[in-house]
Amino acid sequence: MVRKGVTKLPETQRLHRGDIMSPEKRSQVMSRIRGKGTGPELAVQSILVDLGLHFDTHDRSLAGRPDFVIRAYSLCIFVDGDFWHGWRFNVWRLKLSAQWEEKIAKNRERDRRNHGKLRRMGWRVLRLWEHQVRDAPDLCRQRIIEAIAAGLPFIEKPGNVASSGKGPQRKK
Repeated sequence: MVRKGVTKLPETQRLHRGDIMSPEKRSQVMSRIRGKGTGPELAVQSILVDLGLHFDTHDRSLAGRPDFVIRAYSLCIFVDGDFWHGWRFNVWRLKLSAQWEEKIAKNRERDRRNHGKLRRMGWRVLRLWEHQVRDAPDLCRQRIIEAIAAGLPFIEKPGNVASSGKGPQRKK
């Protein structure tokens, strides 16, 4: 998929000349990259614990397996790596080999689909980027607080119960 305004260059005209590692070495390096328990994830987990929130991690029943699920506020939080999920992808995509460009483009498309699925199921989705968690943890904390506040029920009269606190109902 070519996005509007981004021209697809032939492989021979790309700025990046290809992988500097052998396929075996690249495979070894890539196999060590974790999908769970990363530094940014642990930092967000610490924020959630400090806020006294109850959460689940990597819930397989939800689209995209959100890193954190706060059911009481119908909130899913993703902590995305800048490279793997393509932060400012259009700026650097042409520096990649065609294989890596395609891989990250597919990751981004899958993220969009999962975001839509979660929204249709009644969840709110908060996406935090690796560099945001690293460089501005206080801002990430504030975004989490604001996302929670946005999901609080409006109660007109004292005693009204506006929410069960169980999160959106899921199809079984």
